[in-house]
Amino acid sequence: MESPDLQAVAVIGAGAWGTTLAQVLADKGVAVRLWVREPEVFAVLVKDRINQTFLPGVRLSPRIMFTQEFAVALQGVRVALMAVPSHCFRDVLRELRPHLPEGAVLASATKGMEIESLLTMEGVVREELGAAVAYAVLSGPSFAREVIHKTPTAVTIASRRREVAHHLQRLFSTPYFRVYTTHEVTGVELGGALKNIFAIGTGILEGMGLGANSRAAVITRGLAEMTRLGARLGANPMTLMGLAGLGDLVLTCTSSQSRNFQVGEKLGKGLPLPEILGAMTEVAEGVKTTRAVHLLAQRLGVEMPLVDAVYKILYDGLTPREAIKKLMTRELKDELEAMTETW
Repeated sequence: MESPDLQAVAVIGAGAWGTTLAQVLADKGVAVRLWVREPEVFAVLVKDRINQTFLPGVRLSPRIMFTQEFAVALQGVRVALMAVPSHCFRDVLRELRPHLPEGAVLASATKGMEIESLLTMEGVVREELGAAVAYAVLSGPSFAREVIHKTPTAVTIASRRREVAHHLQRLFSTPYFRVYTTHEVTGVELGGALKNIFAIGTGILEGMGLGANSRAAVITRGLAEMTRLGARLGANPMTLMGLAGLGDLVLTCTSSQSRNFQVGEKLGKGLPLPEILGAMTEVAEGVKTTRAVHLLAQRLGVEMPLVDAVYKILYDGLTPREAIKKLMTRELKDELEAMTETW
């Protein structure tokens, strides 16, 4: 008889991260059903068991079954993990809703915010599935291409139901993939979304040939902005000092593996945004998240000058040099007062 933790799991989305998490589970002996949207990706996976589009060169476990049917992916599962971009999260959720077994846990590995509603993924889930659904989010510093090669990684699972968080902790933990738990969903989701904005910012600095001093300043002040908005939305500021906040912020702001960092680097070199995005096979969540967070901060009256600067570079035609000048010549402030003014 199967252990409860090893019952079949559905992973919805076969991008690099969804594919990697499917492989993590399969390595533990879990039967995984990986739902694949793209027909061309599905065809190659069935033929070669390699995701050539999003994770080339890695042959996947025979324990992973590939499907394009929600009815097949979700039949009898206790856990369904969403690993689709934030802009299509709601539409996918609506499509799979009739097939989600009663009592199943819905987990999210999506890092972003919905532009139309300014909601995190938890908010979208509550609107589409109701408050009774058991929800959790997995986040933290975790590049797919390192996890798939079993590089030691630590992440966080958050759920308002502690038993759900602990179940998923046991399900996902391996000797190379360490999972912590928390009940603080808001802070974990905000950390995973906001860090992408600041990664675009540090990428811009890299593309301009600026130094480590500038990058450190953006990371530090970015953390202050994350914490300020998080506190306004009811998050525990300490959550944003953890893996899903500071950990993921440092990772994405310092590595060219980050798609958001790559976008910023090309912007810093003078390439136009449409050209940059047109050449990418995967979504850089920070581009859309910047717009959502900019609007949310305005609505709530939360000061986020770095977010504003990235927004104006992406959408208003402000040059990076002009943005830096505006940031550096703002009104002088006391550092601690500036960090804690809305706590």
